[in-house]
Amino acid sequence: MGTWIFPLTFACLALVSGVRCITVVIPQVKYEFARGDNITLPCTFQSKITNPSLIIVTWTAEGVNGADDVVILTHYSLNGRTDYIAAYENRAKLDVDIQTGKVNLKLFSISLDDNRRFVCRLQIPGDGEGTPADTVELVVLVAPSPPICKVEGRAEYGQNINLTCRSEEGSPPPTYKWENRNVNNVPRMNEPRTTDKGGILSLYNISKDTSGFYICTSTNKIRSASCNLTLAVMPPSMLGSVGQTAGIIAGVVAALLIIIIIVYCCCCKKKDKDEEYTMGRVEAEDYHDKEPTENGEHRAARDDERNERDTREHRDHDDRHSDYDDPRSDYDDRRSDYTERRSDYDDHRSDYDRRDRYDNDRRDRRYDDDRRDRRYDDDRRYDSRDRRYDDEEYDDRPAPPANKPPRRDYDD
Repeated sequence: MGTWIFPLTFACLALVSGVRCITVVIPQVKYEFARGDNITLPCTFQSKITNPSLIIVTWTAEGVNGADDVVILTHYSLNGRTDYIAAYENRAKLDVDIQTGKVNLKLFSISLDDNRRFVCRLQIPGDGEGTPADTVELVVLVAPSPPICKVEGRAEYGQNINLTCRSEEGSPPPTYKWENRNVNNVPRMNEPRTTDKGGILSLYNISKDTSGFYICTSTNKIRSASCNLTLAVMPPSMLGSVGQTAGIIAGVVAALLIIIIIVYCCCCKKKDKDEEYTMGRVEAEDYHDKEPTENGEHRAARDDERNERDTREHRDHDDRHSDYDDPRSDYDDRRSDYTERRSDYDDHRSDYDRRDRYDNDRRDRRYDDDRRDRRYDDDRRYDSRDRRYDDEEYDDRPAPPANKPPRRDYDD
C-alpha cells in the first residue's frame, strides 16, 4: 500500500494548487509475531500544515465475525490526552511524536484474540484530502497443539470409514498430512480411491489389507505435531459373534439377578412367618402366666403339660423346616395346634371354675359352722351369766333365823 501512496500525494500537491493533502503510512501490510510477545505496529503521517493546532489520532481493531470495529484508543494533541477502552487499557499504549509524525501502537502479551486487522487514522482540521488512514494485518503465531486422531465408522469388511485429525489451536491454521504403514510397519501407498483433505482421510471398501498404522502430522510456520492410530479391520462374522456373546452374557446375568430376587423374597416371607409364630407363642405363655396360683400338685402337672407341649412345638417346628416346600400347610397345622392349646386352656379354666365353686361352698359351710359355734358360745355365756345372776341374787337374800329350820326343798 505504501508504494502508491507517495505518487498519489505528490500528484495531489502538483495538480490541485492550494489544496493541502494528509498522508498516513504503515510500512508493511502484515506483521507476524509469536503469542505472548510485546510488539509495535508502526504508523507515520505527513501534513502540509506546519504545527497544526489539533490532531486526532485513532487506532481501531477489526470486529470479530462481522461485528463493528473496536476503537482501541483516541489521542488529542491539543492537551496530550489519550483515551483507552477497558479491554486494552492495560495492554495498549500510544507511542506518539507529533513533530516527527510518529503515532505507533504498542501491544503487550498478544494472544490469538489479536489475530485481526488494525487501522491507523488521523484527523487534522483544514487538511482532509489525501490518505488519512492505513491498515495492517497482525498474525499471532501459535504452534499447533497435538492433534487428535479418531475413526468414524465401523472397521468392517466392505465398509467406508473416515480417519480424522484436528489440532485444537494453531496460528496460522495448520495443514494436515496422513501417512500409511502396514502391519509390519512398512510405508505403503494409499488406495487409488483414498482421499486426504483438511485432516480427513477417507477409506473406501476396506478389507484386511487396510489394517495397519496411520500417522497424521499437523504443521504451521512455528512447528509440527503428530498423532497416530492402529486400524484393525475385522470380518462381519467376528463382530456378530462378539455381539452374540455379549447378548448371552447379558441374559445370564439377568437370569441370575431374577433368581437372587426370588430367593430373597422367599427368605423374607419365611422370616415373617417365624416371627408371627414366635409372637403367638409368647402371647400364649403370657396368658398362662396370668392364671391364679394353685397348689403344688396341680402346678407340677401343669408344668409337665407345658414341657410336653413345648416338646411338641419344637418337634412341629422341625417338621415345618423339613416340609419347607409346603409352608401353607405347616402354617395351618400351627393354627390348629394353637386352637387345641386354646381349647385345653379353656378346659383348665373350667376346672378352675369348678374348684372355685367348691372352695366357695367350703367357705360358706365354714362360715355357717363359725356362726353356729358363735351362737352356741353366746348361749353358753348367757346361761352362765344367768346362773351367776341367780347365785348373786340368792346370796343377797336375808339369812333365815337361827331358830328357823332350813327348808329342805330350797336347793332343789
